[in-house]
Amino acid sequence: MTPTEFEALPLAAPLQRALRELNYQTPSPVQAQAIPLLLEGRDLLGCAQTGTGKTASFALPILHAIHSNPRQVRPKSCRTLVLAPTRELAGQVGKSFTTYGQHVRFRQTLIYGGVGQNPQVSAMRGGVDVLVATPGRLLDLIEQRAVDLSSVEFFVLDEVDRMLDMGFLRDVKRIVSLLPSNRQSLFFSATLAPNIVELAQTILRNPARVSIAPETTTAERIEQQVCFVDRESKKPLLEQLLRGQADAVEGKLTIVFSRTKHGANKLAKSLCAAGFPADAIHGNKSQAQREKALERFKKGLTPVLVATDVAARGVDVKDVGLVVNFDLPNEPEAYVHRIGRTGRAGADGRAVSFCADDELEYLREIEKVIKMPVPRWDDHQWHHEALAERHLRIKTGGGKAPQSQGGRRQGGGGNRRGNNGGTRDYSNASGRQNRRGPASR
Repeated sequence: MTPTEFEALPLAAPLQRALRELNYQTPSPVQAQAIPLLLEGRDLLGCAQTGTGKTASFALPILHAIHSNPRQVRPKSCRTLVLAPTRELAGQVGKSFTTYGQHVRFRQTLIYGGVGQNPQVSAMRGGVDVLVATPGRLLDLIEQRAVDLSSVEFFVLDEVDRMLDMGFLRDVKRIVSLLPSNRQSLFFSATLAPNIVELAQTILRNPARVSIAPETTTAERIEQQVCFVDRESKKPLLEQLLRGQADAVEGKLTIVFSRTKHGANKLAKSLCAAGFPADAIHGNKSQAQREKALERFKKGLTPVLVATDVAARGVDVKDVGLVVNFDLPNEPEAYVHRIGRTGRAGADGRAVSFCADDELEYLREIEKVIKMPVPRWDDHQWHHEALAERHLRIKTGGGKAPQSQGGRRQGGGGNRRGNNGGTRDYSNASGRQNRRGPASR
Protein backbone atom coordinates (compact mmCIF):
# COMPACT_ATOMS: atom_id res chain seq x y z
CA MET A 1 0.00 0.00 0.00
CA THR A 2 1.40 3.40 -1.01
CA PRO A 3 1.96 5.70 2.02
CA THR A 4 -0.06 8.91 2.05
CA GLU A 5 2.03 10.68 4.71
CA PHE A 6 5.77 10.98 5.25
CA GLU A 7 5.20 9.91 8.86
CA ALA A 8 4.07 6.51 7.58
CA LEU A 9 7.45 5.89 5.92
CA PRO A 10 10.00 3.96 8.02
CA LEU A 11 12.61 6.70 7.83
CA ALA A 12 15.08 7.38 10.66
CA ALA A 13 14.06 9.89 13.33
CA PRO A 14 16.53 12.61 12.22
CA LEU A 15 15.02 12.52 8.74
CA GLN A 16 11.45 12.64 10.04
CA ARG A 17 12.47 15.64 12.16
CA ALA A 18 13.87 17.44 9.10
CA LEU A 19 10.73 16.68 7.10
CA ARG A 20 8.53 18.12 9.86
CA GLU A 21 10.66 21.27 10.02
CA LEU A 22 10.36 21.60 6.24
CA ASN A 23 6.57 21.11 6.58
CA TYR A 24 6.71 18.10 4.26
CA GLN A 25 3.54 16.12 4.93
CA THR A 26 2.42 14.26 1.83
CA PRO A 27 4.96 12.52 -0.43
CA SER A 28 4.73 13.12 -4.14
CA PRO A 29 3.78 10.10 -6.31
CA VAL A 30 7.40 9.28 -7.15
CA GLN A 31 8.41 9.58 -3.49
CA ALA A 32 5.53 7.43 -2.27
CA GLN A 33 6.38 4.68 -4.75
CA ALA A 34 10.18 4.82 -4.77
CA ILE A 35 11.12 5.32 -1.10
CA PRO A 36 9.67 2.02 0.23
CA LEU A 37 11.31 0.08 -2.61
CA LEU A 38 14.69 1.72 -2.01
CA LEU A 39 14.48 1.12 1.73
CA GLU A 40 14.13 -2.58 0.85
CA GLY A 41 17.42 -2.38 -1.06
CA ARG A 42 15.93 -2.77 -4.56
CA ASP A 43 17.51 -1.34 -7.68
CA LEU A 44 15.19 1.18 -9.30
CA LEU A 45 14.36 2.33 -12.83
CA GLY A 46 12.47 5.61 -12.46
CA CYS A 47 10.75 7.59 -15.21
CA ALA A 48 10.07 11.01 -13.69
CA GLN A 49 10.55 14.55 -14.89
CA THR A 50 12.18 17.45 -13.08
CA GLY A 51 9.84 18.94 -10.51
CA THR A 52 8.25 15.65 -9.42
CA GLY A 53 10.26 15.36 -6.20
CA LYS A 54 12.57 12.61 -7.39
CA THR A 55 15.65 13.99 -5.61
CA ALA A 56 14.03 13.41 -2.21
CA SER A 57 12.91 9.98 -3.40
CA PHE A 58 16.54 8.82 -3.56
CA ALA A 59 18.22 11.18 -1.06
CA LEU A 60 16.01 10.18 1.89
CA PRO A 61 16.59 6.37 1.62
CA ILE A 62 20.34 6.90 1.15
CA LEU A 63 20.56 9.19 4.18
CA HIS A 64 18.51 6.64 6.13
CA ALA A 65 21.07 3.93 5.27
CA ILE A 66 24.02 6.18 6.16
CA HIS A 67 22.45 7.05 9.53
CA SER A 68 21.36 3.49 10.32
CA ASN A 69 24.66 1.91 9.31
CA PRO A 70 27.50 4.36 10.04
CA ARG A 71 30.79 3.26 8.53
CA GLN A 72 34.33 4.59 8.35
CA VAL A 73 34.96 5.79 4.81
CA ARG A 74 38.33 5.01 3.27
CA PRO A 75 40.52 7.87 1.98
CA LYS A 76 39.55 9.14 -1.48
CA SER A 77 36.46 6.91 -1.53
CA CYS A 78 32.70 7.42 -1.14
CA ARG A 79 29.73 5.36 -0.01
CA THR A 80 27.32 7.12 -2.39
CA LEU A 81 27.92 8.37 -5.92
CA VAL A 82 25.30 10.56 -7.61
CA LEU A 83 26.11 11.28 -11.25
CA ALA A 84 24.46 14.39 -12.75
CA PRO A 85 24.79 15.91 -16.24
CA THR A 86 25.39 19.57 -15.31
CA ARG A 87 26.97 21.67 -12.57
CA GLU A 88 23.61 23.26 -11.79
CA LEU A 89 21.90 19.94 -11.24
CA ALA A 90 24.83 18.65 -9.18
CA GLY A 91 24.59 21.72 -6.96
CA GLN A 92 20.85 21.31 -6.57
CA VAL A 93 21.20 17.64 -5.60
CA GLY A 94 23.92 18.53 -3.11
CA LYS A 95 21.69 21.15 -1.49
CA SER A 96 18.89 18.61 -1.19
CA PHE A 97 21.14 16.15 0.66
CA THR A 98 22.22 18.95 3.00
CA THR A 99 18.63 20.02 3.63
CA TYR A 100 17.17 16.56 4.25
CA GLY A 101 20.23 15.40 6.18
CA GLN A 102 20.59 18.45 8.43
CA HIS A 103 20.24 16.24 11.52
CA VAL A 104 22.29 13.32 10.15
CA ARG A 105 26.07 13.06 10.56
CA PHE A 106 27.52 12.61 7.09
CA ARG A 107 30.18 14.10 4.84
CA GLN A 108 29.44 15.29 1.32
CA THR A 109 31.30 16.98 -1.50
CA LEU A 110 30.62 18.04 -5.08
CA ILE A 111 32.89 17.48 -8.06
CA TYR A 112 32.30 19.32 -11.34
CA GLY A 113 34.17 21.29 -13.98
CA GLY A 114 34.39 25.04 -14.45
CA VAL A 115 36.13 25.60 -11.11
CA GLY A 116 39.55 24.72 -9.70
CA GLN A 117 40.01 21.08 -8.78
CA ASN A 118 42.27 21.51 -5.73
CA PRO A 119 39.45 22.03 -3.17
CA GLN A 120 37.69 18.96 -4.61
CA VAL A 121 40.86 16.86 -4.32
CA SER A 122 41.33 18.05 -0.73
CA ALA A 123 37.73 17.22 0.18
CA MET A 124 38.15 13.65 -1.10
CA ARG A 125 41.36 12.91 0.82
CA GLY A 126 39.50 11.81 3.93
CA GLY A 127 36.66 10.15 2.01
CA VAL A 128 32.99 11.17 1.99
CA ASP A 129 29.62 9.55 2.50
CA VAL A 130 28.01 11.31 -0.48
CA LEU A 131 29.75 12.40 -3.67
CA VAL A 132 27.73 14.31 -6.29
CA ALA A 133 29.63 14.68 -9.56
CA THR A 134 29.51 15.41 -13.27
CA PRO A 135 31.12 12.71 -15.42
CA GLY A 136 34.04 14.55 -17.00
CA ARG A 137 35.64 16.08 -13.91
CA LEU A 138 35.04 12.87 -11.97
CA LEU A 139 37.00 10.87 -14.55
CA ASP A 140 39.76 13.48 -14.48
CA LEU A 141 40.20 13.00 -10.72
CA ILE A 142 39.94 9.22 -11.01
CA GLU A 143 42.75 9.25 -13.57
CA GLN A 144 44.80 11.39 -11.16
CA ARG A 145 44.13 8.80 -8.41
CA ALA A 146 42.31 11.43 -6.34
CA VAL A 147 39.02 9.48 -6.30
CA ASP A 148 38.45 5.76 -5.69
CA LEU A 149 35.04 4.25 -6.56
CA SER A 150 35.70 0.73 -5.28
CA SER A 151 33.67 1.27 -2.07
CA VAL A 152 30.47 2.70 -3.58
CA GLU A 153 27.35 1.20 -1.99
CA PHE A 154 24.72 3.44 -3.62
CA PHE A 155 24.93 4.62 -7.22
CA VAL A 156 22.45 7.16 -8.62
CA LEU A 157 22.39 8.06 -12.30
CA ASP A 158 20.20 11.16 -12.56
CA GLU A 159 18.69 12.81 -15.67
CA VAL A 160 19.95 9.97 -17.86
CA ASP A 161 18.28 11.22 -21.05
CA ARG A 162 20.01 14.58 -20.66
CA MET A 163 23.28 12.80 -19.92
CA LEU A 164 23.11 10.87 -23.17
CA ASP A 165 22.01 13.93 -25.16
CA MET A 166 25.14 15.70 -23.93
CA GLY A 167 27.38 12.94 -25.24
CA PHE A 168 28.31 11.39 -21.88
CA LEU A 169 27.49 7.75 -22.75
CA ARG A 170 31.11 6.64 -23.02
CA ASP A 171 32.04 8.40 -19.78
CA VAL A 172 29.07 6.89 -17.94
CA LYS A 173 30.01 3.38 -19.08
CA ARG A 174 33.61 3.97 -17.99
CA ILE A 175 32.48 5.10 -14.52
CA VAL A 176 30.09 2.16 -14.15
CA SER A 177 32.93 -0.24 -14.98
CA LEU A 178 34.84 1.09 -11.96
CA LEU A 179 32.01 0.45 -9.49
CA PRO A 180 31.75 -2.67 -7.34
CA SER A 181 29.15 -5.18 -8.50
CA ASN A 182 27.64 -5.41 -5.01
CA ARG A 183 25.82 -2.07 -4.90
CA GLN A 184 22.33 -0.59 -5.04
CA SER A 185 21.75 1.29 -8.31
CA LEU A 186 19.13 3.94 -9.07
CA PHE A 187 18.43 5.13 -12.61
CA PHE A 188 16.26 8.21 -13.27
CA SER A 189 15.22 9.61 -16.63
CA ALA A 190 12.43 11.86 -17.86
CA THR A 191 11.97 9.62 -20.89
CA LEU A 192 12.59 5.93 -21.51
CA ALA A 193 13.70 5.74 -25.12
CA PRO A 194 15.07 2.36 -26.30
CA ASN A 195 18.72 3.44 -25.90
CA ILE A 196 18.03 4.50 -22.30
CA VAL A 197 16.32 1.21 -21.45
CA GLU A 198 19.25 -0.64 -23.03
CA LEU A 199 21.71 1.26 -20.82
CA ALA A 200 19.57 0.60 -17.74
CA GLN A 201 19.68 -3.14 -18.41
CA THR A 202 23.50 -3.07 -18.21
CA ILE A 203 23.50 -1.19 -14.88
CA LEU A 204 20.50 -2.44 -12.88
CA ARG A 205 19.80 -5.86 -11.39
CA ASN A 206 16.16 -6.97 -11.33
CA PRO A 207 14.99 -3.38 -10.84
CA ALA A 208 11.65 -2.19 -9.58
CA ARG A 209 10.10 0.28 -12.00
CA VAL A 210 8.41 3.55 -11.10
CA SER A 211 6.85 5.69 -13.82
CA ILE A 212 5.25 9.03 -13.01
CA ALA A 213 3.02 10.57 -15.69
CA PRO A 214 3.32 9.77 -19.40
CA GLU A 215 6.67 10.27 -21.06
CA THR A 216 7.16 13.86 -22.21
CA THR A 217 3.93 15.46 -21.04
CA THR A 218 3.45 19.22 -20.80
CA ALA A 219 2.00 20.93 -17.75
CA GLU A 220 -1.71 21.61 -17.98
CA ARG A 221 -1.37 25.04 -16.37
CA ILE A 222 1.04 26.29 -19.06
CA GLU A 223 -0.54 28.28 -21.88
CA GLN A 224 1.38 27.23 -25.00
CA GLN A 225 1.51 29.28 -28.21
CA VAL A 226 3.50 29.30 -31.43
CA CYS A 227 4.21 32.32 -33.63
CA PHE A 228 5.08 31.84 -37.29
CA VAL A 229 7.61 34.57 -38.16
CA ASP A 230 10.55 35.39 -40.38
CA ARG A 231 13.86 34.99 -38.55
CA GLU A 232 14.58 38.74 -38.74
CA SER A 233 11.22 39.45 -37.07
CA LYS A 234 11.98 37.42 -33.96
CA LYS A 235 13.73 40.22 -32.06
CA PRO A 236 11.00 42.84 -32.40
CA LEU A 237 8.38 40.22 -31.55
CA LEU A 238 10.35 39.22 -28.45
CA GLU A 239 10.56 42.86 -27.35
CA GLN A 240 6.80 43.21 -27.77
CA LEU A 241 6.27 40.09 -25.66
CA LEU A 242 8.56 41.37 -22.91
CA ARG A 243 6.80 44.74 -22.82
CA GLY A 244 3.45 42.99 -22.50
CA GLN A 245 4.78 40.68 -19.78
CA ALA A 246 6.14 43.62 -17.76
CA ASP A 247 2.87 45.53 -18.07
CA ALA A 248 0.62 42.57 -17.29
CA VAL A 249 2.41 40.73 -14.48
CA GLU A 250 4.64 42.69 -12.13
CA GLY A 251 7.58 40.78 -10.66
CA LYS A 252 7.37 37.82 -13.04
CA LEU A 253 10.55 36.56 -14.68
CA THR A 254 11.21 35.43 -18.26
CA ILE A 255 13.54 32.77 -19.65
CA VAL A 256 14.40 33.02 -23.35
CA PHE A 257 15.95 29.95 -24.97
CA SER A 258 18.53 30.23 -27.72
CA ARG A 259 19.98 27.24 -29.56
CA THR A 260 23.62 28.39 -29.42
CA LYS A 261 25.99 30.05 -26.96
CA HIS A 262 26.87 32.81 -29.41
CA GLY A 263 23.19 33.45 -30.08
CA ALA A 264 22.47 33.68 -26.35
CA ASN A 265 25.22 36.28 -25.81
CA LYS A 266 24.15 38.32 -28.82
CA LEU A 267 20.48 38.27 -27.83
CA ALA A 268 21.18 39.27 -24.21
CA LYS A 269 23.22 42.28 -25.38
CA SER A 270 20.47 43.27 -27.83
CA LEU A 271 17.81 43.10 -25.10
CA CYS A 272 19.90 45.20 -22.72
CA ALA A 273 20.32 47.81 -25.46
CA ALA A 274 16.54 47.83 -25.96
CA GLY A 275 15.95 48.51 -22.26
CA PHE A 276 15.33 44.95 -21.00
CA PRO A 277 17.93 44.00 -18.36
CA ALA A 278 19.14 40.53 -19.33
CA ASP A 279 21.92 38.05 -18.62
CA ALA A 280 23.06 35.06 -20.68
CA ILE A 281 23.81 31.63 -19.23
CA HIS A 282 25.46 28.78 -21.13
CA GLY A 283 28.28 26.27 -21.01
CA ASN A 284 31.07 28.72 -21.89
CA LYS A 285 30.34 30.75 -18.77
CA SER A 286 32.39 29.92 -15.68
CA GLN A 287 30.63 28.45 -12.68
CA ALA A 288 30.95 31.75 -10.83
CA GLN A 289 29.45 33.66 -13.77
CA ARG A 290 26.54 31.23 -14.03
CA GLU A 291 25.80 31.36 -10.31
CA LYS A 292 25.94 35.16 -10.33
CA ALA A 293 23.59 35.37 -13.33
CA LEU A 294 21.11 32.97 -11.70
CA GLU A 295 21.21 34.87 -8.41
CA ARG A 296 20.55 38.19 -10.15
CA PHE A 297 17.73 36.55 -12.10
CA LYS A 298 16.11 35.06 -8.98
CA LYS A 299 16.21 38.46 -7.25
CA GLY A 300 14.66 40.15 -10.29
CA LEU A 301 17.68 42.39 -10.87
CA THR A 302 17.86 41.04 -14.41
CA PRO A 303 14.31 39.80 -15.04
CA VAL A 304 15.24 38.20 -18.37
CA LEU A 305 17.57 35.21 -18.58
CA VAL A 306 18.73 34.14 -22.05
CA ALA A 307 19.79 30.50 -21.88
CA THR A 308 20.81 27.52 -23.92
CA ASP A 309 19.51 24.08 -22.93
CA VAL A 310 21.96 24.00 -20.01
CA ALA A 311 19.15 25.74 -18.07
CA ALA A 312 16.33 23.53 -19.30
CA ARG A 313 16.63 21.16 -16.33
CA GLY A 314 17.94 21.29 -12.82
CA VAL A 315 17.35 25.03 -12.37
CA ASP A 316 14.26 25.62 -10.26
CA VAL A 317 13.48 29.36 -10.19
CA LYS A 318 10.24 30.64 -8.76
CA ASP A 319 8.11 33.31 -10.42
CA VAL A 320 9.01 32.45 -14.03
CA GLY A 321 5.84 33.62 -15.76
CA LEU A 322 7.01 33.38 -19.35
CA VAL A 323 9.26 31.07 -21.36
CA VAL A 324 10.13 32.05 -24.92
CA ASN A 325 11.63 29.59 -27.38
CA PHE A 326 13.45 32.16 -29.50
CA ASP A 327 14.92 29.17 -31.35
CA LEU A 328 12.97 25.93 -31.40
CA PRO A 329 15.01 23.00 -30.06
CA ASN A 330 16.08 20.38 -32.58
CA GLU A 331 15.47 17.71 -29.94
CA PRO A 332 11.69 17.67 -29.40
CA GLU A 333 11.95 16.34 -25.84
CA ALA A 334 13.91 19.49 -24.89
CA TYR A 335 10.76 21.52 -25.59
CA VAL A 336 9.00 19.84 -22.66
CA HIS A 337 11.82 20.61 -20.26
CA ARG A 338 12.21 24.18 -21.47
CA ILE A 339 8.59 25.15 -20.98
CA GLY A 340 8.60 23.30 -17.65
CA ARG A 341 10.59 26.23 -16.22
CA THR A 342 7.25 28.05 -15.89
CA GLY A 343 3.97 26.94 -14.35
CA ARG A 344 5.77 25.35 -11.39
CA ALA A 345 4.28 24.47 -7.99
CA GLY A 346 0.72 24.93 -9.23
CA ALA A 347 1.28 28.41 -10.68
CA ASP A 348 0.07 29.47 -14.12
CA GLY A 349 2.61 29.95 -16.86
CA ARG A 350 2.96 30.88 -20.51
CA ALA A 351 5.29 29.47 -23.16
CA VAL A 352 5.61 31.15 -26.56
CA SER A 353 7.65 29.59 -29.37
CA PHE A 354 8.91 31.35 -32.49
CA CYS A 355 8.91 29.22 -35.64
CA ALA A 356 10.79 30.39 -38.73
CA ASP A 357 10.88 28.73 -42.14
CA ASP A 358 13.79 26.42 -41.30
CA GLU A 359 12.18 25.28 -38.01
CA LEU A 360 8.93 23.82 -39.36
CA GLU A 361 10.26 20.27 -39.07
CA TYR A 362 11.26 20.88 -35.44
CA LEU A 363 7.71 22.06 -34.65
CA ARG A 364 6.21 19.01 -36.34
CA GLU A 365 8.40 16.70 -34.22
CA ILE A 366 7.52 18.61 -31.03
CA GLU A 367 3.80 18.24 -31.68
CA LYS A 368 4.28 14.50 -32.24
CA VAL A 369 6.03 14.17 -28.88
CA ILE A 370 3.53 16.21 -26.84
CA LYS A 371 0.65 14.58 -28.76
CA MET A 372 -1.15 17.85 -29.44
CA PRO A 373 -0.89 20.85 -31.77
CA VAL A 374 0.65 23.97 -30.24
CA PRO A 375 -2.02 26.70 -30.52
CA ARG A 376 -1.17 29.51 -32.93
CA TRP A 377 -0.80 33.12 -31.81
CA ASP A 378 -1.39 35.30 -34.86
CA ASP A 379 -2.34 38.58 -33.18
CA HIS A 380 0.91 40.44 -33.84
CA GLN A 381 2.21 42.48 -36.73
CA TRP A 382 4.92 39.98 -37.75
CA HIS A 383 2.61 36.99 -38.28
CA HIS A 384 3.65 34.97 -41.37
CA GLU A 385 0.47 33.32 -42.66
CA ALA A 386 2.23 31.47 -45.49
CA LEU A 387 4.45 29.69 -42.96
CA ALA A 388 1.42 28.78 -40.84
CA GLU A 389 -0.27 27.30 -43.90
CA ARG A 390 2.87 25.35 -44.83
CA HIS A 391 3.00 23.89 -41.33
CA LEU A 392 -0.61 22.78 -41.66
CA ARG A 393 0.11 21.13 -45.02
CA ILE A 394 3.14 19.35 -43.58
CA LYS A 395 1.11 18.01 -40.66
CA THR A 396 -1.59 16.70 -42.98
CA GLY A 397 0.92 15.21 -45.40
CA GLY A 398 0.49 17.80 -48.13
CA GLY A 399 3.98 19.26 -48.05
CA LYS A 400 7.53 18.69 -46.92
CA ALA A 401 9.57 20.85 -44.55
CA PRO A 402 13.15 21.62 -45.54
CA GLN A 403 16.01 20.19 -43.48
CA SER A 404 17.67 22.96 -41.51
CA GLN A 405 21.40 23.53 -41.79
CA GLY A 406 23.40 20.65 -40.40
CA GLY A 407 20.49 18.21 -40.31
CA ARG A 408 17.87 17.68 -37.64
CA ARG A 409 19.64 15.09 -35.53
CA GLN A 410 23.12 13.73 -35.54
CA GLY A 411 24.92 11.20 -33.40
CA GLY A 412 25.24 11.91 -29.68
CA GLY A 413 28.98 12.54 -29.76
CA GLY A 414 29.28 14.96 -32.69
CA ASN A 415 28.94 18.71 -32.94
CA ARG A 416 25.49 20.07 -33.64
CA ARG A 417 25.05 23.43 -35.23
CA GLY A 418 22.03 25.64 -35.07
CA ASN A 419 20.64 27.67 -37.90
CA ASN A 420 22.43 30.85 -36.90
CA GLY A 421 25.85 29.24 -36.62
CA GLY A 422 27.74 28.57 -33.42
CA THR A 423 28.09 25.25 -31.68
CA ARG A 424 25.13 23.93 -29.78
CA ASP A 425 25.62 24.17 -26.02
CA TYR A 426 26.55 21.03 -24.12
CA SER A 427 27.12 22.81 -20.80
CA ASN A 428 30.87 22.13 -20.41
CA ALA A 429 29.83 20.22 -17.32
CA SER A 430 33.08 18.28 -17.27
CA GLY A 431 35.50 21.17 -17.58
CA ARG A 432 37.43 19.08 -20.14
CA GLN A 433 37.70 19.58 -23.88
CA ASN A 434 39.42 16.60 -25.43
CA ARG A 435 37.53 13.55 -24.18
CA ARG A 436 34.36 13.92 -26.18
CA GLY A 437 35.20 16.14 -29.12
CA PRO A 438 36.32 19.58 -30.27
CA ALA A 439 37.33 22.33 -27.87
CA SER A 440 34.38 24.45 -28.94
CA ARG A 441 32.04 22.17 -27.02
